[in-house]
Amino acid sequence: MKIDLNCDLGEAFGNYSFGGDNDIIPLITSANVACGFHAGDWNVMHETVKLAKESNIGIGAHPGLPDLQGFGRRNMDISPDEIYNIVTYQLGALNSFCQIHDVRINHVKPHGALYQMGARDKDIAHAIAQAVYDFDPELIYVGLSNTLLISEAEKVGLTAASEVFADRRYEEDGQLVSRKEPDAVLTDKDEAINQVLKMVKDQQVVTKTGKVIDLKADTICVHGDGANALEFVRNIRETLNKEGVSITQLGG
Repeated sequence: MKIDLNCDLGEAFGNYSFGGDNDIIPLITSANVACGFHAGDWNVMHETVKLAKESNIGIGAHPGLPDLQGFGRRNMDISPDEIYNIVTYQLGALNSFCQIHDVRINHVKPHGALYQMGARDKDIAHAIAQAVYDFDPELIYVGLSNTLLISEAEKVGLTAASEVFADRRYEEDGQLVSRKEPDAVLTDKDEAINQVLKMVKDQQVVTKTGKVIDLKADTICVHGDGANALEFVRNIRETLNKEGVSITQLGG
């Protein structure tokens, strides 16, 4: 049994810094690097790619909506054609720094509202997936398990990795509970670890209503901007190792 452990990173920009990237990167197998639209900038991308290379982990592009003030977590009325272009633009930005450091992008995972919109809207899901495929058909596409993000990626010919979340609650349809709702984010370490174990070992999750649903788990996400991100990553890694689960980079 194996699983990838990923984290959204490189989300500082300008004079604003947050997240424990330096401490988290050695503990994970894949880093989703912000590409400058929802967070991150050219300096942060350069440094994050460098750190990821030093720890020999998978480097992923984390494209988001052009909404720096809202951290890319607010829906936008934006056409599939424009979504295709903003994803392509951000892939190109991160790829430049990967070329400088003589590494390649391993995977792509949409961020925030773009991710959620794609999980629910077929045209948006297709636009994101097509942009990734046209940029590089060998890239692994990370999307929310059992949603349009996965099915549309597979339709265009991408290898898709189903993502599950250590620190988010689930609806009965497999979607994530909106951050606008209270208790949408798990902050208790033990609760998060129990959720991870059930998802990885049983391929199931307990929803906010208490119903158990099936879901495929190829990679686990911990949000790097969470207050307990470093503690969660450390404990998840320790627990999975004890359970005999191999923590392996996507595509490895």
